Amino acid sequence: MSQLISKRFVIRKSLIGKNQIISFTNKKGIQIIYNHDIAYNIMKSKLETMNCFNKYKSYTASGNIPLVLRNVQLV
Repeated sequence: MSQLISKRFVIRKSLIGKNQIISFTNKKGIQIIYNHDIAYNIMKSKLETMNCFNKYKSYTASGNIPLVLRNVQLV
């Protein structure tokens, strides 16, 4: 499986179910690697209520991963 390299944390509807591994470096220079589907499943209830996710079919965070995902095994 290839690793997707991104400039920010991202959850996209087009990646759901593909078990994609994503890597990005946060503003502090720390590389974060996560499984898209694990992150999506944890955030699913919140994402489905967000206008940005419903309208643009994606959610991004440029500074760091969301608080709900910190200190959680994501790979």
